[in-house]
Amino acid sequence: MFSSRIASDLTPNRLSAAIARLRAAGLAFDDLTESNPTRVGIEYPGRLLDALAHPSGLTYAPEPFGLPSARDAVVGDFRRRGMRVSRDRVVLTASTSDAYSMLFKLLCDPGDEVLVPAPSYPLFEYLAALDSVRPRTYALDGHGAWSIDIDGLRRATTGRTRAVVVVSPNNPTGSYLTRAELDALAVHCRARDLALIGDEVFAEYVIDADLSRTASVLAQRQALTFSLGGLSKGLGLPQLKLGWMVAAGPEDLVRPALERLEIICDTYLSVATPVQAGLPVLLADGAVIRRAIRDRVTRNYRALLVAAARCPSVNVLPAEGGWYAVLQVPAMQSEESLVLQLLEHDRVLVHPGYFFDFAREAYLVLSLLPSSDVFDRAVSRVLDRVEAAA
Repeated sequence: MFSSRIASDLTPNRLSAAIARLRAAGLAFDDLTESNPTRVGIEYPGRLLDALAHPSGLTYAPEPFGLPSARDAVVGDFRRRGMRVSRDRVVLTASTSDAYSMLFKLLCDPGDEVLVPAPSYPLFEYLAALDSVRPRTYALDGHGAWSIDIDGLRRATTGRTRAVVVVSPNNPTGSYLTRAELDALAVHCRARDLALIGDEVFAEYVIDADLSRTASVLAQRQALTFSLGGLSKGLGLPQLKLGWMVAAGPEDLVRPALERLEIICDTYLSVATPVQAGLPVLLADGAVIRRAIRDRVTRNYRALLVAAARCPSVNVLPAEGGWYAVLQVPAMQSEESLVLQLLEHDRVLVHPGYFFDFAREAYLVLSLLPSSDVFDRAVSRVLDRVEAAA
């Protein structure tokens, strides 16, 4: 009866079942998987949402790519970041996930493939499956610094590959795309008629301010390219449901792509009018949220480095940006067993590395969003448990 886009086995995994048992018993735990900035004590401007009450939000005048005023606001935000884009290349979406779905519809027939990084965001498999697309992974190599295995990516490309997805900075490794990698990807995509999709939702959460990094996939013009961003991560406002993509590349590819995207967007009209009407104010007044999040994750990452320095068996992998940190720990037991021990005995929840398709064990992935007191307390318990098991 049901579509094969959804897995037939919906049995919760052991970790999900353990979390449910603790919550049912009313037992609290420190959550180092928290990805929702609205739940970690970040201070939000009290009247920020007044922007949603703009009178123009009462008029429904649908535009497939979004209201001109909202798209101009995105153009201005790119200008603030030192990049020039034009309104006619900006497409508003309800979220980054919505943008992926539209791009998969634009680029892929059922059974076609997209290349996605590993380790990386665990929802790619589900997002692709919901549009009958197959994800194929290419590796990020972590040898002191994370880098794309360009040769491996070339080998992973088949006759059914339609796009390459890059995440910069990557979730969870925190690694930015380098200029050399971008140039190699652009050449490969142009030669194989592939689109390049750059997920840049964490781009402004720089941990290493001295890092020389590529600001955006839009820095090249050889391949058909889409840069993805939005309010969810860019301003810590996931509840407002507005994202965007910006198209770039050769005109003979961008123009037909936008013509087809217009049909897709006109079919769904997924973005609510009030949030579009309020976007100029949200982008201006919400910058304080972004600064608070950046300060939080930077502080917690530095505190993690200090705390882990006393544990010879623990290695904090280098992170250049984003909201996450990765610990490499001794593989004395499975990641699942270690994570379950931390939850059930130490009351700390962390992600196991296999959630993000790390090629081998043992890794733990920690959110850098929690308040400093929660973060420090929970990290201390994690390190004590790892050292006791080593």
